[in-house]
Amino acid sequence: MAVTSFSSLNTSHEAVHARYESVDSLYRETRDMRLLGFVLFLISDVVLFSAYIFAYLYLRNSVPNWPPINKDGHQLPRFDVAFAAINSCVLFGSGATMHFAMESWKHLKKPAFNMWMIATIVLGVLFLGGQAYEYHNAQVTWSGSTLGATFFTLTGLHGFHVFVGVIYLAVLYWQANKGVYTGSKYFGLTAGTLYWHFVDVIWVALFYLFYLM
Repeated sequence: MAVTSFSSLNTSHEAVHARYESVDSLYRETRDMRLLGFVLFLISDVVLFSAYIFAYLYLRNSVPNWPPINKDGHQLPRFDVAFAAINSCVLFGSGATMHFAMESWKHLKKPAFNMWMIATIVLGVLFLGGQAYEYHNAQVTWSGSTLGATFFTLTGLHGFHVFVGVIYLAVLYWQANKGVYTGSKYFGLTAGTLYWHFVDVIWVALFYLFYLM
């Protein structure tokens, strides 16, 4: 009877082990598919931004002077490079904190993860606040000139992505603290990290186009 019980227990253990192996295999398979889908989404976003950027470059090269001349015959002022540089450092700093958050999670350092995630979210909000301040004090309007239209369209589109990213990171932070992710299963955090770095890279291009070029 004892032998039978031991045999049954061993069989049950093997069944549980096989089930977990099946779950892990399914997770790896779906993780790869989700990663591919997310990368394709980011590529589609690159295409979207590229279309607007090429339109901006075309319009910029269609006039003899840049910034262009307004209706009163005066050349429009350039944007505040110093302020934009500071605001850019805030966003790029959030990219660094997001990297540290991801690494902390991989090394099972949850307190450090929480700290870096909160820092990333706060820096993202600060960047949006800086952008709102710049919009409020800009000497161009969306409908007043080609410069204003392209500036508000492209930076506004990027700002919308940052806003969505801040909400996304807040959800990831909540999920991580609710036990949704483990030390080996954390695709959502990986996707959030990729998205946030994408936002950083796009801003590098926009900063160069509108403030340095």
